[in-house]
Amino acid sequence: MVSDVYFPRVNGVSTSIQTFNHELRKRGHEIVLLAPEYPQGPADDETDIVRIPARRVIMDPEDRMMFYRNILQRTAALKEHPFDILHIQTPFVAHYAGIRLARALNIPVVETYHTLFEEYLFHYLPFLPRSALRLAARQFTRSQCNGTDAVIAPSGPMRDVLRRYGVSNRIEVIPTGMQMERFNNGDGARFRAQYRIPADRPTLVHVGRIAHEKNIDFLIHTLAEVRKAVPDVLLIIAGEGPALEHLRRLVGLLKLQDNVLFVGYLSRNGALLDCYRAGNVFVFASRTETQGLVLLEAMALAVPVVSTAVMGTKDILDAGKGALIAEDNLQDFSDKVVKLLNNSELRKQLGEEAKEYAATWSASALAEKMQTLYLDLIEKHGRH
Repeated sequence: MVSDVYFPRVNGVSTSIQTFNHELRKRGHEIVLLAPEYPQGPADDETDIVRIPARRVIMDPEDRMMFYRNILQRTAALKEHPFDILHIQTPFVAHYAGIRLARALNIPVVETYHTLFEEYLFHYLPFLPRSALRLAARQFTRSQCNGTDAVIAPSGPMRDVLRRYGVSNRIEVIPTGMQMERFNNGDGARFRAQYRIPADRPTLVHVGRIAHEKNIDFLIHTLAEVRKAVPDVLLIIAGEGPALEHLRRLVGLLKLQDNVLFVGYLSRNGALLDCYRAGNVFVFASRTETQGLVLLEAMALAVPVVSTAVMGTKDILDAGKGALIAEDNLQDFSDKVVKLLNNSELRKQLGEEAKEYAATWSASALAEKMQTLYLDLIEKHGRH
């Protein structure tokens, strides 16, 4: 595998790679991941990961851009290993280097399309016309996807978008599954005590990258509406990202300083689980998700959800389990949040339903589907 991001950089791509790799290794497969070096250094338990020297990304200091030449310099060493397939996870340096490596190793190549770039680029290049950026993103995506042997879309709506772009080769819908054993813990009371949040204070939680395309502005404006009915409501925002200072300014402008708590990145194996569990309600309103893993993570911890159902989140929310689906407007969203905050029985009912529903998104079953795709591509490549 090759990816422009991986832990310690926390996002949905990193989680997806880790989840599939864990499940595929349980099936006896050997996986090597090429990913960037980060200033924090590798994790103590890191295995089968080749860290590539990388530099900072302008306007996005969390990320790193691998040096293309350093990846290709490893071609000879990689040829000594009998790899069967190459899986590209991101469309930047990883894509172009991955295509070159797959050709050099004479193996099939598959790519997962994790990010809806047409709703992403204008936040980082605001000086260019949005229409031109959309067109460029679509052409860029079509060209990349059609240059692989198959594409993986994390949701049905994302597959439909790719078809509209003109992606003509094979597309398989394979979401990232849930490793439910990771979600047996989480202590909301401990989190509240750490941040001095009273046990009875009504609390909303949002987890994710703090980026403009995540539509967190909408949640903060919603909070202003919710506060009219629930004056002591608190919104906890976990994560880091390029929109953080913008959001802090917005909170000050709306005079919500006493109702918002930014807690930064939290450890996925401890503090983050506590954070989820500290919430009475998990709130989410991104319009650009290709899946929306954080919804399933909240549900796995029995936290009821209020969310819009746009793009990839539709596949999760359309079952109507464990969540109230809100329209993409402040009034409906805030009404549903207030309804849940004021009804403990409904929260309990939806929380229990959410946990049961999250368990149906089995990481094992979805890894089996990924394995089937790999084996089919390897067999077809061998016949050529």
